[in-house]
Amino acid sequence: MHHDDFKFEPVRGLPEALPKDEHIIWQGSPDPLRLAKDALGLNWVIGYFVVLAAARVIVSTADMSLTAAMAMGIPFLLAGAVTALILIGVATVQARSTVYTLTNKRVCMRIGAALTMTLNLPYVCIGNAQAAVRKSSLGTITFELIGETRLSYLMTWPHVRPWHMRRTQPAFRSIANATHVAELFAEAAETRVFMPVVKPIADANHAPANGIAAE
Repeated sequence: MHHDDFKFEPVRGLPEALPKDEHIIWQGSPDPLRLAKDALGLNWVIGYFVVLAAARVIVSTADMSLTAAMAMGIPFLLAGAVTALILIGVATVQARSTVYTLTNKRVCMRIGAALTMTLNLPYVCIGNAQAAVRKSSLGTITFELIGETRLSYLMTWPHVRPWHMRRTQPAFRSIANATHVAELFAEAAETRVFMPVVKPIADANHAPANGIAAE
């Protein structure tokens, strides 16, 4: 999916222009190959077909030469290669249609290849976040939602924490520099949640001593 398919977006990855007091601090998308491995089980699929091919070769050696037996395993390897290419293609389409965004107020996720949707998660709705980072710096950041916020696991897959279906946890899957992004999120979320706001007072004669409250 080409980026031109989203020309209608006033801001890349967002359904509407940001308010004047909000700005983007980070944007990114999943790494296609890493997404194929993490979300679509690419390594497991490849391993499965390799095992099938090896088993076929071993069984065939009882009735034919080793060279002929090895040829019997080729169809399984070809089938595995085709399947792997399909999974990589699906992951690539998903990655190109996905934009993860951090602003100073919220987490935004434009997801979906066939049916595009945008999730807006204010920091006050996120109780916790976890980062799983690999040596390559690629990793996944999952967000634990609090309050009445509920998301559909099927609608948001693969941009979720795997197997957490009862309480879906949206996630930035397979992103680069995951540790840095997690730090940006933590700093922005802490600032936003504990940002002091001045609340209007209806009657100045009965005003409390301190009119500033934490948001």
